[in-house]
Amino acid sequence: MDIASQMILFANVVDHGSFSATARDLGLTPSAVSKQISQLEDRLGVRLLNRSTRHISLTEEGRPFYARCAEIAAEVSEAEAMAHSMSEKPQGNLRVAATVAFAKAQILPLMPAFTASYPDLKVVLELTDRSIDLSESEFDLAIRFPEQIEDSSVIACKLASNKRLICASPDYISAHGMPKTPDDLADHNCLRISTVTHWNEWHFRKGEESWSLEVDGNFDVNSADAVYHAALAGMGIAQLSAYLVEPEIQAGRLVSLLDDYMASEGDIFAVYSDRRNLSPKVRVFLDYLVEHFRPIAQ
Repeated sequence: MDIASQMILFANVVDHGSFSATARDLGLTPSAVSKQISQLEDRLGVRLLNRSTRHISLTEEGRPFYARCAEIAAEVSEAEAMAHSMSEKPQGNLRVAATVAFAKAQILPLMPAFTASYPDLKVVLELTDRSIDLSESEFDLAIRFPEQIEDSSVIACKLASNKRLICASPDYISAHGMPKTPDDLADHNCLRISTVTHWNEWHFRKGEESWSLEVDGNFDVNSADAVYHAALAGMGIAQLSAYLVEPEIQAGRLVSLLDDYMASEGDIFAVYSDRRNLSPKVRVFLDYLVEHFRPIAQ
């Protein structure tokens, strides 16, 4: 047995608390397990275990060596599980949460090709801007903006860069005037999102100077998609993603404001709870998203 295998075996012995329990788990004899640990000690020139007829315990030298062996054993197990999962066929229900506007504009057009590639997989997509706790929800993956990621323990895979624009309809500008600086927004009706409070803190940068302000207005709504339609209807000034409003600006249905001030950027992330033992259905969908969104740089 090579040293790497002996190290993993050593970690198993310590975890099981005996040679016999390890032997039963691995389908070996206790004497074979004991022999390999003795050979490992001889190879290293140090005693790792205290042995008695009833139990084993780590020596002072064995404790730090065990910690490293346990890490290696866990990494090997994770790699084995990953390879195994990739060989399995994606199937069952894939539950995905995505912000409303982004899902309608960017995710839904990709679904026909994805579902055709994986006929045994059913995608259950929920369009929502509410906060999602992946550890307590039924979702396998969520597509979110930075303001929506509140749990630092989740894994966030960047899909694309995304810039935001300040805009309003020509009718609103005609009735209320055009703000010249971000501070002028205090005198305007700004459209707010009720589900994520950080979305209402608009950030600006000009040269070396940067600042933020919390906007206010007479209309709060629970999704950016609704803000988008409210802006088109002339209800107020909105901060929205470029992919959503640039076609409207080019068509003259919206007017870009405060162009001398760079607004905040909000990268787009695919978020999931644990990178270990990632299921085949989540892996293929994540790979599909990365492949399609990485070229986007707005």
